[in-house]
Amino acid sequence: MGRRISCSSSSALFFVFLLLSCSVSSGADTLSPDRPLLDDGVTALVSSGGNFRLGFFGPDGSTNRYVGIWYNNIPDQTVVWVANRRHPITTLSGNLSLATNGTLTITGEDNTTAIWSSGSPASGLRNPVARILDDGNFVVQEAGSNGNDSNSFAWQSFDFPTDTLLPGMALGQKQLRTGAILNINLTAWMSSTDPAPGQYVFGLDVRGDPQLFIWSDARPYWRGGPWNGRWFSGVPEVRDGADGVISFNFNKDHLSYRPVSQSSTIVRWTMNSSGQLQLLVWAEQSWIVSWYIPKDRCDQIFLCGPNSYCRSNISPPCTCLPAFHPRNQRNWNMLDGSDGCTRTTPLDCLNNTDGFFTQRDTKLPDTSRSTVVANLSLEGCRALCLSNCSCRAYAELDIRTGSGCLIWTEDLTDMSVYQSGLGQDLYVRLAAADLASASASESSHHHSGRNILLTVVLPLAILLFLACVAYSIWRWKKRTSQIHYEAEDKDMELPLFDLNTIKDATDDFSPDNKLGEGGFGPVYKGKLGEEQEIAVKRLSKTSTQGVDEFKNEITLIAKLQHRNLVKLLGCCIQGEERLLIYEYMSNGSLDNFLFGEAQTVLLDWRARYNIILGVARGLLYLHHDSRLRIVHRDLKASNILLDKDMNPKISDFGMARIFGGDESESITKRVVGT
Repeated sequence: MGRRISCSSSSALFFVFLLLSCSVSSGADTLSPDRPLLDDGVTALVSSGGNFRLGFFGPDGSTNRYVGIWYNNIPDQTVVWVANRRHPITTLSGNLSLATNGTLTITGEDNTTAIWSSGSPASGLRNPVARILDDGNFVVQEAGSNGNDSNSFAWQSFDFPTDTLLPGMALGQKQLRTGAILNINLTAWMSSTDPAPGQYVFGLDVRGDPQLFIWSDARPYWRGGPWNGRWFSGVPEVRDGADGVISFNFNKDHLSYRPVSQSSTIVRWTMNSSGQLQLLVWAEQSWIVSWYIPKDRCDQIFLCGPNSYCRSNISPPCTCLPAFHPRNQRNWNMLDGSDGCTRTTPLDCLNNTDGFFTQRDTKLPDTSRSTVVANLSLEGCRALCLSNCSCRAYAELDIRTGSGCLIWTEDLTDMSVYQSGLGQDLYVRLAAADLASASASESSHHHSGRNILLTVVLPLAILLFLACVAYSIWRWKKRTSQIHYEAEDKDMELPLFDLNTIKDATDDFSPDNKLGEGGFGPVYKGKLGEEQEIAVKRLSKTSTQGVDEFKNEITLIAKLQHRNLVKLLGCCIQGEERLLIYEYMSNGSLDNFLFGEAQTVLLDWRARYNIILGVARGLLYLHHDSRLRIVHRDLKASNILLDKDMNPKISDFGMARIFGGDESESITKRVVGT
């Protein structure tokens, strides 16, 4: 007996067929008003050359759905653009459509409410299409237009990047066809599984002479300095065409880059959620980090104050410019160089006796308030600076041609000095008397080098004695620095604090500042400067278990960032001292509130629920969402710390264990936990 199909069933099948026939087919590169893109988990647009794919996706470990662009031929899905990063779709019901006026719209389950929209293009389109191009750009243009002609783009995704800068994209300011000025920046994801805007933004500050910046929560975090024709002053390792991979194109208000001629290398710049800007290259079936920033303590913006510079290979890192002295000698002696330096001798502009000292291999000072003078020789720049009593320093604008200059009329801030040949010359204005002393200092340095050669004639016995002493010191330093070296091998990047700074912050580890003690050692409260409160964990010299915990803790927490994990500010490794410096949790540990009779009343059910939820979020991050899968192994109330707003933060990772991404169990011979 044949199967009967009712009229209603037949109508439903016809509707499904009609819907599928009117949606875009997988593998096409074009979206049109009569062919939307539906989220069926498979269908996507693919660029004509097969380089990029546009469709709906869900990050690992998340049920949310987004419209994004990723590489088509790279097995590890690498998303380079997200449309609805602020407004995810929670079900497989998304719809990307193109209106007849050229507006792109994403709708969700009800297919009526717009979750995301590109906005109406400035120019009217009669027959619009949206196309994914082979460079990763998603564009709206008139049907039949040249797909690669940017003048035909009524809208393009390159103007609205997320966290990735692809070759051909611009960074900086752009004037749209509407006349509006658009600031094009990269904004990091909130986390590796959440493309919502995070705290870090990378962009171009066009004030004065344009320079690269990373901002953290809208505050300057890192400065890359101005463009000198071949590289950015604060990024000397990445030069125009030097590595055979990328070539820069820079003008007064925006920056772009492209692969060098005939290069098939796949590259991208990414601002990640941990605050690192990375240049990544696809090689040997994986992404290789070719360069990243920040990488050392001198990358911390304004670490050294005005008229001083930072050197990462010495301690303390801050040094006054020649003929300048510390503005606050007490703080300077405490290794706090943030107050900077001031002139030893005032300038004598009226008598025209001033001169210039050449500070070589420099990351140029902040150019936000500098003056740009084009088409002027270096000698012309010198004369111009001397004629202006407010001029403090000058430098070449374009080192390729030697033309143009930068003029500073205020304090010189955020400078660094690099190894020979990596930086740029800065001409600092000094009084005549100070020029002589600076020259004498250079001469003295030269003679001291010659005196070193005379030591070879000392008696053989003294040389042997010094060699033995040097070998003993080397062995001692190697032994006491073992933890530091091991941490470096694990790619850990942490600020290093000076022991005297920590002693001053804790009043020389006063018993009055002691917060408690565990298997690791005592914990002290301290204060850096006038505002920042810290907690200092001091490794007990008699605890061998504590050494292992110390290594484990700095290795783990340096790689973890979550609002429900205690924040590690840095460490101190000096002599036999091993210190961890954390943010201070003013409400102490959870056990005080749970088991202390006087404080139990402070925890109402809402507070308890928020604490439970925060701890659960922290554990979810450790077990599933972080780049390392970590089991804490000593989670208890005393290891849950509470900040001033009663937000919980998991602490004490000395017992924690790292698991591989594909591991669900492990065997240990060591008994841990409480």
